[in-house]
Amino acid sequence: MKDNAGSLFNRIEFPVLLAGLVIAGGLWGFVELMEVARATAPHGFDTEILLAFRQPGQPGVPIGPSWLEGAMRDITSLGSTSVLALVTTATIIYLLLIRRRGTALLILVAVAGGEVLSSLLKVGVDRPRPELVSHLVNETSLSFPSGHAMLSAVTYLTLGSLAARFLPGRTAKVYVLFLAVLTTVLVGVSRIYLGVHWPSDVLAGWCAGFAWAMLCWLVARLLQWRQAVSDDA
Repeated sequence: MKDNAGSLFNRIEFPVLLAGLVIAGGLWGFVELMEVARATAPHGFDTEILLAFRQPGQPGVPIGPSWLEGAMRDITSLGSTSVLALVTTATIIYLLLIRRRGTALLILVAVAGGEVLSSLLKVGVDRPRPELVSHLVNETSLSFPSGHAMLSAVTYLTLGSLAARFLPGRTAKVYVLFLAVLTTVLVGVSRIYLGVHWPSDVLAGWCAGFAWAMLCWLVARLLQWRQAVSDDA
């Protein structure tokens, strides 16, 4: 039993260490960005990046061809509550149908917990939306952290990491995880392009989202490891 437990520990030691580093880095980054959000005046990099997405001297006109604004609206919807709820519900129902209740519960806790955490953080920091440029979509909630960026990270990274476990070959696994990260990044960039978030809001959303997703994955991995040791015993 001890040999089996040691073998299992050696197999998960590096992934667990990596997850711990991601969690620590995400928390550190979020705390640093929270200081930026609470400052009385916008940080220089916030204003410079936000203005970089606008025509010089025209804060109401975004850069790029006319179709790019519509594309960014479509991309940002991938991080909306309705789309993420639809994707999450469909995945949970499928997992229940194939009798993977534990995995379904993990996804529910990760996504629902991320939604609650995002709302609490917004209220705690109480940062208004940027007024430096015009908003290309209507938003009424608080700005920090970006809920779209955070919940995209939580949802797509959780689903991507779970899907990768069932795919054959390293290439397929890397591809799925790459798509999850790419979608998360594009959603965050779209929020800045549309003028509804400061860049620090999006960075903080990514930090919190990555940390929360890794924490949920780490808890699930450790529970799986304990179950495997128990089965061996």
